Formats: sequence, C-alpha cells, structure tokens
Amino acid sequence: MERIRLLIIGGGPAGYTAAIYASRAALAPVLYEGMEPGGQLTTTTVVENYPGFPEGVDANKLMGDMRAQAVRLGADIRRGTVVKADLSSRPFRFTLDGGEELEAESVIIATGAAAKYLGLPSERKFRGMGVSACATCDGFFYRKKDVAVVGGGDTACEEATYLAGLCRKVYIIVRRDVLRASKAMQQKVAATPNIEVLWNCNTQEVLGDDFGVTGARLLRKDGTVFDISIDGFFLAIGHHPNSDLFKEWLETDSLGYIVTDGKSSRTSVEGVFAAGDVQDPTYRQAVNAAASGCRAALDAEKFLLGI
Repeated sequence: MERIRLLIIGGGPAGYTAAIYASRAALAPVLYEGMEPGGQLTTTTVVENYPGFPEGVDANKLMGDMRAQAVRLGADIRRGTVVKADLSSRPFRFTLDGGEELEAESVIIATGAAAKYLGLPSERKFRGMGVSACATCDGFFYRKKDVAVVGGGDTACEEATYLAGLCRKVYIIVRRDVLRASKAMQQKVAATPNIEVLWNCNTQEVLGDDFGVTGARLLRKDGTVFDISIDGFFLAIGHHPNSDLFKEWLETDSLGYIVTDGKSSRTSVEGVFAAGDVQDPTYRQAVNAAASGCRAALDAEKFLLGI
C-alpha cells in the first residue's frame, strides 16, 4: 500500500494552491483532482475579479496555470477520485475509484461545494453561456441588461440586489407567495426599483440560441405559462459542500460544511485540514479559496514538522 506524507483531495483553487505551498516546503504532496479538475471555476468563462489580470483571464487557463505551477514545483498531481476515507487513526486510509488503496500521514480536504441547480436540460445546455450560480463572479458581464435570479432566501435577495446595481432589470423567480429571506433583506428588495419579484413561479425552461440565454419560460401556480426576456439566469438556491465522504469523522455544521478551528484550517481530527468552499459557506470566491489553500499547507507543514 502506498504511503503518502501529505495527501490533497480536490483540484480547484484551494487544492492547487495548497500543492504549490506544500511543494515549496518539501512536503512531497500528492493531489487527486477528483471528478472536476479545476473546480467550480471551470463552469464559467472569463474571470475578471481574480487579482493580477487587468484584462480578465480565461477560467480554464487560470486553473491550468495553477496546476502547472504546482507540478513545476514538484507536486504529484493525479487523475482519480477518493471514494472512501477512514480518518479514525493515523496514518489515514483512503480508497480510490479504481480500487487502489493508500495511506497518508496528513490530509488537506479541498473538495469544494457544488451549486444546486434546477436540473433542467436547457439549464445545463446554457451553463457558462448565461446560466450562472455566482452573481459576484459573472454579474459584471450583464451590465445594463436584464437578468433573473431563482430563489427566495437571503442568498437570492443578496444576489438580486447586487445585480440590481449593475443591470437594467432583475427578476426574482420565487416558487411561493413569500420570500424566505430575513425581513431586512425583504425590505432591501422591496426598496430597489429595478427588482421585480415573480411570485408562485417555477422555471420550465431556459431559452436561448447559439449565443446564449435569451429568456426563461415560467409556470405560475395557477397554470399560466409565460416567457420573460433575459440575458442572464442566476441560480441562488444554495450549495452542497462535498463533505459527505468525511462526515463520519469530522465535525460539520448544519449545512454540511467542515468546521475549522478559528482562522486556521484545522479540523476536529488532528492532522486533517480543510480548505476552500468545503469549509466556507459565506464567501465562495476563487481568491478566498486560494488563500485558504495556502493556510492549509502552512498548517500541514507545522503539523508534520511537529511545530
């Protein structure tokens, strides 16, 4: 059975950054990228809010460059997905999707969080072409255009009010006749003139052409079907942290996010660290994930050196 000093699980900004720092610290990190190398960021196109790129940067190029940097510094980055974990004692034991087993003295979990989607074929078709799960990431591209936000909670209202500062018109598509958001957020939405709430509505289909989203077909609770004309379709119905594999061993919050100790990346199991969206229910930004990957590598280094 292969024995690894530092195992990094996940190949997004947090995992790749952890691999960069761990390689420079001579920790011989091995990183398994999982089913989505590059992470959630690769579902978008141009990233304009990552520091250091005044003209923006292609998301796949950014992730590819991070990966290449980690490899150049000595990280062993492998295709494959960890499907079973045993964190009951050190060395920790893992099983891969190909059946291989390995042991690790320490581990950084950087498996991210997956945005929840409606499950419509048309939604998947236009993902990255007008369908987005991150207004902060992609809202800039819809300045002075019309967009819709799906959801009725605080996140949906926050994203809608953020977009309202950029866009001409923002629809909030709510399946009920009330918002689940806090009173303060409801009042903010009500006070924003270019936000219109569409009550008792479900999305039947995202409409579009070869260039991207052009509208959405909605179904009211009374059976009425109607179309709205939009350029962007934003999902704000929550995220699911990819932590299920580790819940038996690690403390998680009510939503499943891995709990870390204060500002550190330390989890409830000594020698196990968490970085990126799998432990961050609040910010969910690439630059923040990269920073937490750095912290996790530094924490792992201190642990392995007994500092």
